[in-house]
This record gives sequence, C-alpha cells and structure tokens, in this order.
Amino acid sequence: MAIRGMNPYRYKVARLAKAPEIDANWDKAPWTAIAAGRVAHYMGCKPEHMPETEFKVAYDRAALYAIFRAKDKFVRAVASAHQDAVCRDSCVEFFFSPGTDVAKGYFNLEMNCGGTMLFHFQRVPRKDPRPLPPDRCRKLTIGHSMPAIVDPEIAGPVAWTVEYRLPMGILEGYCDIAQPAPGVEWRANFFKCGDDSSHPHWLTWSPVDLPKPDFHVPACFGLLEFQ
Repeated sequence: MAIRGMNPYRYKVARLAKAPEIDANWDKAPWTAIAAGRVAHYMGCKPEHMPETEFKVAYDRAALYAIFRAKDKFVRAVASAHQDAVCRDSCVEFFFSPGTDVAKGYFNLEMNCGGTMLFHFQRVPRKDPRPLPPDRCRKLTIGHSMPAIVDPEIAGPVAWTVEYRLPMGILEGYCDIAQPAPGVEWRANFFKCGDDSSHPHWLTWSPVDLPKPDFHVPACFGLLEFQ
C-alpha cells in the first residue's frame, strides 16, 4: 500500500553500542544524543488540551528501545492489567509494521502512564485483533515515572515518561519481520491519547486525515529508517 502524500514523515532510528537501563529517565545517555519525534497533529476537532509529547526510538542486534515523554495535565491511569483498554487512560502508542508492506499486518503497542500495556497484532485494521500472550508480554522490560494507578485524575501540570525494551523475538510468528539493520525501513506511527480523561485528545506523529479519531489507519503510517 502506498504512503499518502509526497513526503511521508520519517524518523531515523539510531543503532546503540550499549543498551540503556530501562528506568524512564529521559535525560540519560544514550537518549540525550538521539533526536526526538513530536506527536503534534490532532484528529477530529482541535482539543482544548494538547500535551507536548515526544518519542525516541533506537535498536541493537536483539531489541528495539522506545521512550516517550508527555508534558501533560488531566492525567489518569486506572487500567490494572496488561491487555486492558489503556487508551482510555493517559496513554502513548506505537503502531508499526516490521517492514514496508502494511498489507501484511501491524502491531499496536499501547501503554498508559503507569506502564500497563495493550499489545496486539492485526492483519486487518479493527478486525480479529490477536493479543500477544502473557509469556511474550512479560519479556518486555518497562520503566514508568508515574504510579501504576493514578486515580483520581491529576488536573495540574505533570510530566511523565515511559520507556521499554522490546526483544525482537516477541514479534516472531505473526508476519514477516525485516530485522533492524542499516538501510532497513519499517512503517509506523506514534500517538498520544486520553479517551476517558476529563480533557480527551487524539494526537499523532504522522498526520491521519480523518474527521473522527482513528489510529488504525496503516495507510498513514510514516517511515522508520534504521541507521
């Protein structure tokens, strides 16, 4: 499937010489030397609250690494178990097809501010999602700066961070995997949402041109370029 538009959003994924400690610290090496992408486009009507949200992604021979930082308000986290509907909480999301052909399917890895995740594979958007089993989800290493549960909602300004290590072996068996290496490209998008917060919002990295919020639009995924 072709990417919409002439100039798709692109993000360069740095190769790491040494894996970072997964502790949700945005201001540490190697992240300090890696450029951030911004989740700055909105879907639907412009929301009253648009939290400043950034992400960074890197890789090594065994895993993919991601870190998100949100300068947020109206923060909540009530999902208590993996594969719960974390998008209803203060949440950041990474949707990716591990290659350039989105027709082969994509993964959606969604994580609330307390480190609880939903991790699915979908061949067709919003049809027969396949949750990754608990034994695979446990192989992710997750760091988060907020408590696992944030209830009641925090109305005032708060910056929060989540970070994770995603071993490549977790993805095996769902679709063809283009193993990260210099010159390899994946299709992907990054999101920020808070569906059931008092100030809901649906923000994207690569723009999604639809009148109503929907993150499951692989035709609008941008490009990850592995360095």
